[in-house]
Amino acid sequence: MTSKFMRSVLAIAVFSVISAWAQTGSAATAPKSAANSPAAAAPSAPSSPPPSTVTTGAGTRVGTINIEQAVLGSNEGQRDFEALRKKLEPKQNELKGQNDELESLQKQLQTQGDKLNEDARANLVKQIETKKKSFDRSVQDAQEDAQNQQKEIFSRILQKMAPSIVKYAQENALGMIVDVSNPWPQSPVLWADGGVDITKSVVDIYNAQSGVPAPTVAGAAPKPAATRPAGTAPKPAAPKAAEPPK
Repeated sequence: MTSKFMRSVLAIAVFSVISAWAQTGSAATAPKSAANSPAAAAPSAPSSPPPSTVTTGAGTRVGTINIEQAVLGSNEGQRDFEALRKKLEPKQNELKGQNDELESLQKQLQTQGDKLNEDARANLVKQIETKKKSFDRSVQDAQEDAQNQQKEIFSRILQKMAPSIVKYAQENALGMIVDVSNPWPQSPVLWADGGVDITKSVVDIYNAQSGVPAPTVAGAAPKPAATRPAGTAPKPAAPKAAEPPK
């Protein structure tokens, strides 16, 4: 995940989804008055063994989570992003074909341009300009489409994962969870001990609840970058000075 786009999506999604669920969870777990509730029951056991946590001076226990890794590392995230990668393959191949054709024409202009008559050279230059504009538009459209689909998958999974995060925090008496998806200085967290990371615990809980089986092929979770169109590869070199500017 990690493009600047996904980081911005992550920031917006995490803030809205987690905040909403935290408020809902707090209301649902608010203590009842002594007159309307039975004797205090023993607290429920943690859903999974809590990691080591930091306790601030005020007594607040803090954990960290990499939301991006949690979504992409979940069974559902791996399944859906891999499906998206396969879905976008035809468009990637189409863009690669356009890019190869454009490179071929530019190579022809560079190697044979001085041998062509004025009209033939002008027609070739115009053809390169037209195809380059079409290629650039196709790349932009493909990138936007891929990013929108990535955003939909990420937001949908995070929406369903949010209750697991809040529930885990409540059951393990965490007063604060800090997202460390972005490295410092983009994130306010300069450093955090790995022992306070609850990412794996949350992913394990969510995988069990979602019912989505683990991927059959072992390996790391697919990254959003893998779904980017092939057109993001370096563009053909610009022709010489006599040829049209980019």
